[in-house]
Amino acid sequence: MARSYLQFSILAFVTYSLVAPLLKVAMETIPSTPAVFFSNFVLLLVVGGVLYYRGESPVPYLRHRYTPHIVGLGVLLTVGLLTYYRALELGPVSVVVPIYGLFIVVSSVIGIVAFEETLTPRKVGGIFFSIVAIVLISV
Repeated sequence: MARSYLQFSILAFVTYSLVAPLLKVAMETIPSTPAVFFSNFVLLLVVGGVLYYRGESPVPYLRHRYTPHIVGLGVLLTVGLLTYYRALELGPVSVVVPIYGLFIVVSSVIGIVAFEETLTPRKVGGIFFSIVAIVLISV
């Protein structure tokens, strides 16, 4: 159970890999902003169902000390999704997705710096080659 995050990570990777291609097809006739609205409406419905199924409620967290963090990340997520969808509407998946994927590099560096995660030569190499791969794919 301690390594279940790996299973969740793999499932997230597999399912999220289908997002950009499906969006590209849908946005041939649906503009990016309604696409964001509809996809996130589905997200809200499903998450609401998961909360109900688990017997959880977000209400106790409305006054939590980290709720402003969640609100802030909600704003960032909104900007990120609106601009990501718009970029996919306007550009090729093979360029937009790798550039968007730079968040992996930035998030990794933030994890190392802000959360004092271990920086190993392998991680340095991975970050470096990730950047090289993204540049090679997107140019």
